[in-house]
Amino acid sequence: MKITEEAKKKIVELMEANKKIMPEHTFFLRITADTDADNNLKQQTYFDYETRPNDRLLRFKDFDLRIDEESYPHLKYATLEYYDEENKTGFFLDNPEFHGHSGENVI
Repeated sequence: MKITEEAKKKIVELMEANKKIMPEHTFFLRITADTDADNNLKQQTYFDYETRPNDRLLRFKDFDLRIDEESYPHLKYATLEYYDEENKTGFFLDNPEFHGHSGENVI
């Protein structure tokens, strides 16, 4: 799993905002994934503070990413990207292993 520098910066910015709202929790990024009948990747990306026994932990400089064991095979070659452009804004998950990828402001 890769995360672009632009996405890392935006994740840290959003996590700081979450900390101000709920300072009693230590947040991390969670991504879950599965495929539909057409082998398109469907995923959810969100901030969480509850760990699960089957989480895979990926540590980055300023935040942690947790992926559950069932989702990990779908995400190990994926890249989380962030765009702030006129025609494309938000987080997008690109995965060369699947026909489709999901995004449209996934966090």
